[in-house]
This record gives sequence, C-alpha cells and structure tokens, in this order.
Amino acid sequence: MSVTSLIVVAALCITTTVADIATEDGVLVLTKENFDQAITDNPYMLVEFYAPWCGHCKSLAPEYAKAAKDLADKKSEIKLAKVDATQESGLAEKHGVKGYPTLKFYRHGKFIDYTGGRVADEIVNWVTKKTGPPAKHLQSVDEVKALLDAHNVVVIGFFKNQESENAKVFLDVANTIDDHAFGISSNDDVFAEYKVEDGKVHLFKKFDGGQVIPFEDEWTTEKLQEFVSVNALPLVVDFNQETAQKIFGGDIKSHLLVFLSKEKGHYDQYVEGIKKPAEKFKGKILFVTINADEDDHERILEFFGMTKADVPAMRIIKLEQDMAKFKPENPDLSGENVMEFVTAFHDGKLKRHLLTQDLPEDWNKNPVKVLVGTNFHEVAFDKSKSVLVEFYAPWCGHCKQLVPIYDQLGEKYKDNKEIVIAKMDATANELEEVKINSFPTITLYKKETNEAVEYNGERTLEGLSKFIDSDGVYGQAAEEAQEVDEDDDTPRKDEL
Repeated sequence: MSVTSLIVVAALCITTTVADIATEDGVLVLTKENFDQAITDNPYMLVEFYAPWCGHCKSLAPEYAKAAKDLADKKSEIKLAKVDATQESGLAEKHGVKGYPTLKFYRHGKFIDYTGGRVADEIVNWVTKKTGPPAKHLQSVDEVKALLDAHNVVVIGFFKNQESENAKVFLDVANTIDDHAFGISSNDDVFAEYKVEDGKVHLFKKFDGGQVIPFEDEWTTEKLQEFVSVNALPLVVDFNQETAQKIFGGDIKSHLLVFLSKEKGHYDQYVEGIKKPAEKFKGKILFVTINADEDDHERILEFFGMTKADVPAMRIIKLEQDMAKFKPENPDLSGENVMEFVTAFHDGKLKRHLLTQDLPEDWNKNPVKVLVGTNFHEVAFDKSKSVLVEFYAPWCGHCKQLVPIYDQLGEKYKDNKEIVIAKMDATANELEEVKINSFPTITLYKKETNEAVEYNGERTLEGLSKFIDSDGVYGQAAEEAQEVDEDDDTPRKDEL
C-alpha cells in the first residue's frame, strides 16, 4: 500500500471515530477512546466530568442539555460534552478532577476551569464570552431585539465613539462578567428606537416587570461592575442551587431571609408585598426567599434555631460579621412590618439575636455538665474552678466519636471541686464573645483568670487529662508538634 493510501485510510479511520461519538440529549459522550480526538477536532468544547449518583450533577443535566441545544440551534462551533468519571477514572485523574461536577472548557486543546453558573442561559453566556468579543456589536434594531429575546439579562452600551474612555470601561466590565450578555452599539436607528443618549449604559431584564435600568453612577470599573451585580438579580431572589453562588458570593453581605412554604401558598401571599422594601434597600440588603418545604433547606432552618412549624418567618443575617443573626420582635410578614424591621437593622438599631436553648432541669446531674446560652457565663467564668467546655454539633461525626471519651473524662474529674467538665451544643446556643469555627472545639477556661485556651491535641482520655492537669500547657505543645493535615474533614460551624 502506498503512503498516499495509508494517509487516506488513516483519515477515514479518524473521521469514523469522531462521527461515532454517541450523544445524549445533544451532549457528546466522551470516553478514553474518543476524548483526545474530540478535543482535537472541536476548537471549543465544554466538558463536564460527572458521577451518576451526584445530586448536583443530576440537577445540572437538564440545563446542560438545554444549553447544548441552544448552541446547536445557533449553529455555534462550541460543543458540550460529558464524561462519566466513575467509569473513566483514569481520564478524570489525568484531567485533575477532584469533585463532581467538574467542568473544563477546552480552547484549541488547552483548558481553563469553568467558572460560570449552572443554568442554560449562564452556560451559553459563559462559553460564548470565552470564544468571542466581550460585548456583541449590534448593528441594527433587529440585532438588539434578538439579543434581548435570547437572554433574561442584557447590558448594552450605547457609544458613538467606541474608543472613548467610558466605552473602554464598559468593555473591561463586559470582559470580566461572564454570567450575563453584553452588547454595544453606535447605530442611529438603535439610539432612536430605545430613546437613549450617547455614552449611556442600560441594563435590560425580563423579570421585575421588564425593567430597563440606566447606569447613572461614577464611571469606574468598580461602580459599573457593582451596578450590574446588583441590578441583574431579581428584587427578591429565591434561594436554590442555581442562585446560591450569586447570593452568598455577591457583594451584598446583609441578607433578609424570608422562610416560606410553597405548598401553603406563602409565595403568592407575601412576596409581592416585600418588593417595596426590597426596592428601597436595593444594593444594601439582599432579599431572599427560602422554600421551607425543601428537605435540603432543613439545615438552614436549624442554623437559625427554627423548624418548619415556625414558617412563615424572617431573619436577617450579616455574613461579614461572623454570620450575625437578627430576629424581628413582630413576626408579621406584611410589607409595612418588613420595611420597619429592615430599616431598624440598616440604621443600627437592632441587637444581635443569639440562639439559646432552655436550660434543662437536670443540667448539673451528670459528670458532664450541660451548658446553654443562659448558664454559660455563670459556669464557665466561675473563677474558683477550671472549666473544660466542648462546643459540639449533634450531627458532627467527630463529636459523636468523642462522646464515650468525654463521658469518661467527666467521670474522672466528677469529685474534683476545682474542675468542671461541660459541653454545649454550639448549633443551638450562641455567645457573642465566643467564636466557634469548627466542631468539636474544646476550650479550657482557666481558674482565677478565665483565660481561654483551646485544646489541639489528640482527642483521647490521656491527652485531655494532661491538658487539664497541665492547666492548658499540654494542649498547646501538642499543637506545635502536630503536622498540618490538609485532608482534615473537621466540620466547620458555617457549613450549612
């Protein structure tokens, strides 16, 4: 066989291999046999490494398929693909996959990590931004209308001179925000149709009554980014997997959380009424609804010391202040009462709400004393005693493992009049001056001084005993001697 024939045969083999790649809902299914060739033959490809049992992957699947269809309908050269990482473990390891889902975007064979959202529109926006100009050049009214029809949020800059300083600021911002579509136009017909002035930026959104919001702040990258970030969200955001990143990763760190039940019709009853205060405090306080019917949201209720029986209800949380919580005196969710509650918070007139359980009648009965918010100071800060306190979470595996050891420790010191062994559920009791970052946290409050010394040694009866007997010295020495365990899975307090 001639060299030419060999080349033709090889080419045919490659073509057949690529053509034979299976698809599911428009998404290419990649394996170790076809992965490299698929990346080579497609200049732009977003690849999801998933696990069939992963809940997040299951939630992403329909949105991912919808995004693939959208791109195909637009005849885009961008392809979406997926790899079952449980079946293709070698492939997943080769591409640095450590969790599910992991998405990587391959451009001409080289990848970047995907940092966009988890809904179809956000996926399409992100990959489109990574393969073209940051803002689509709009040459006609029809092109503007097509862009507005295709996206829930669109930011358009109207500039006759697209080399102006303000136009450059606009394009810089468009280049840094991947979640939303940006357009830029200098067309006279477009200016006339939308009745805009030269040098203006407007944000168009389909929700909240189809608002069109002009940018009227100082012309800086930071201010324009903030404008988009604040106004691209609904006045009242519903908390779910798709919005969680925007809610907690956004610039607004004070949130009003409104706990409702869809099954009981609370959304129809209350949401419209809280839009007025949401509009007043837009950019300062984020208004968020949480469907308490969802089992996944039960831990959030627990974090606020609530159950489904307390719904409907509202709380304010200040993320930048150690997750500080604020509870209204009046639980009514009328627009007027919500306005009063949020205004008092904004004006600094509310006192932080600290969770506490009722003090059990038998709190002092057993060798390990039970502390709650109301008796903590009396017991832990008794200067006549050294008091060891375990701050725990009922659901924490490490805490559960510690129970028999800690009970033995209580037995050992139960007759010592100068030592108290105690514990407190730190998920249900909060202290303003004590910050718990992980579970369990074990702290010795020293006799006479009340100095707080955290234990960092091994959680054994011997180790804890040495810590107490050395007045907190042993635990500190153990901390210095320990190597950092990068795989430590000790639960953190802020893990909901």
